[in-house]
Amino acid sequence: MVVRDRRRIDPETGEVRSAAASEELAAAEAAAEATVAAPPVDPGALAELQQQLEERTADLQRLQAEYANYRKRVDRDRELVVNNAKASVVTELLSVLDDFERAEQHGDLTGAFKAVADKVAATLQKAGLEAFGHQGEEFDPSVHEAVQHDTSPEVSGPTVTAVLRRGFRFGERVLRPAMVGVTDHEPGGQDPAPESTGRHAAAEPADGDTPQ
Repeated sequence: MVVRDRRRIDPETGEVRSAAASEELAAAEAAAEATVAAPPVDPGALAELQQQLEERTADLQRLQAEYANYRKRVDRDRELVVNNAKASVVTELLSVLDDFERAEQHGDLTGAFKAVADKVAATLQKAGLEAFGHQGEEFDPSVHEAVQHDTSPEVSGPTVTAVLRRGFRFGERVLRPAMVGVTDHEPGGQDPAPESTGRHAAAEPADGDTPQ
C-alpha cells in the first residue's frame, strides 16, 4: 500500500512546501506506486481455476436443461389432465346428443328445444368434440363397429352403407366407435359368351353332299 503525503508543511523542516516541491513529491510517490509489482501467477493454479470455471459452467447449463425439461413435462401433464377431464364430461353427454338426434329424426326437435340442442352441440364442438360415421366412407375397423354386412358389385371395397349410431372423437382420442352397416365388393356374374364374327354361321355340309 502506498501512502501519499499531501501535507503543505514539511514535517522535517517545518517550512511551507513550494509548488515545485509538491510536484516532485507527487511524482516520486507515483513512481513508487508504479514500482509495486504484482505477485507472480502460478500457471498451475490458473489452469485449475479455469477447469473449475468450466465445470461450474457445465453444471449450470445442465441444471438449466433439466429445469426446461421439467417445465415441459409439467405443462404436458397438466394439459393431459385437463383433456382427460374434458373427455370424461363429454362422454357423459353423448347419450344426450343421441336423444337430440333421435328427436330430430322424428320431427320433435323444434322451437326452443332445438335452440337448446344446437347450443349444446356447438359448445361441445368448440371444446373439441367431433362426430364421424357417414354413408359412403371407407370402412375403418379402428373407428367403425360393423353390426351389419352385405355385398354388392356397386362398391369397390368395404364401404359404410348404413349408420346406426354415430361415433365421436375428442382430439386424437376415440370416445365411441360408429355403429355401421358394411357392404363388401361382390364380383359380377360370368362374362357372356363371345358372339360369332359372321352374320350367320355357315352350315356344315351333310354327309355325302358335295360343296357347290
